[in-house]
Amino acid sequence: MSRAVLPTRVVPRNNFPFVPNVRDGRIFLLNREESIMSVIFSGIQPSGNLTLGNYLGALRNFSKIQDGNECYYCVVNQHAITVPQDPALLHQRTRQLAAIYLASGLDPEKSTLFVQSEVPEHALLGWMMITLSYVGELERMTQYKDKASKRGDSIPAGLLTYPPLMAADILLYQTNFVPVGDDQKQHMEITRNLAQRFNRLYGEVFTIPDIYLGQDGTRVMSLQEPTKKMSKSDDNTTATIYLLDEPKAIEKKIKRAQTDSENSVHYDKENKPGISNLIEIFSALTDQTHEQVEAAYAGKGYGAFKKDVADAVISTLEPIQQRYRQLVDDPELDAILDKGAAKAHAKASVTYEKAAKAMGLFRK
Repeated sequence: MSRAVLPTRVVPRNNFPFVPNVRDGRIFLLNREESIMSVIFSGIQPSGNLTLGNYLGALRNFSKIQDGNECYYCVVNQHAITVPQDPALLHQRTRQLAAIYLASGLDPEKSTLFVQSEVPEHALLGWMMITLSYVGELERMTQYKDKASKRGDSIPAGLLTYPPLMAADILLYQTNFVPVGDDQKQHMEITRNLAQRFNRLYGEVFTIPDIYLGQDGTRVMSLQEPTKKMSKSDDNTTATIYLLDEPKAIEKKIKRAQTDSENSVHYDKENKPGISNLIEIFSALTDQTHEQVEAAYAGKGYGAFKKDVADAVISTLEPIQQRYRQLVDDPELDAILDKGAAKAHAKASVTYEKAAKAMGLFRK
């Protein structure tokens, strides 16, 4: 039985009118007064292979959110070009990411899946958001500072203007909730600030979105440095489980995962971060609490536990990989994305036209 994904960490605005409701493992985020569906938006860059952390922290939950809400999921390929990309590889990764979305449980009849560059309102509203942004607030963004520090004197302007485009992505759909990780909270704050700034200057056009951080227990750490988040861009590939990894590779990575010398399966994130990370993964995949896992492996040691963790990961990813291989080069994928782009454009164009008119960007 799947575990209900409880939205325990919704970050509200003042006089927040929405309440989460969980039924049969599905999330319904309803307005208290009107009981209307909420609008959800999420985007992922096609900038590399997705990881087990991406799946447990985001993708797995999308299928539970989509039944009770109006959901838009986007392959944000225009964000990817804030740093130089190989065109052929970007094209390939765009298709791959869309296929992974679907293979992970996204239902195109319930959710709208599309590619960012195929809905021109994203770039159009992105420019409008840039004009409302202050250089100082963009330069204070942590991700900008981290990435810019690695570029020397050749810092792409796109790195600086990434947040206004992200704001446009979200605001176009009158979004109520954005499922994000802890590392995206700062971007969400600037999105809210830009929406409020626009509404104050030009009238009420945009819904102010809220942050949905999801449930605890879905943050997957590096297998080699378990105090750091698992990353698809980690130079040490043995530290990361990718969604398309072969079973043998998964077994090898988990077998070599950093632990400690105690050989006791016990959850202690501060003193035993390595084994605690594996317990976290196993708990999420098998719908067990940390205490249940500890009891089941009392006296068994790390070898037996790591084998079972690897088996759980492989059994979870195999059907995803099978569906992915069916979709990635199939015309079905193009039909889904074409339909998604048309549906996204229909909604985005309404918001964009309202914003453009409010700002004076019209002739007749």
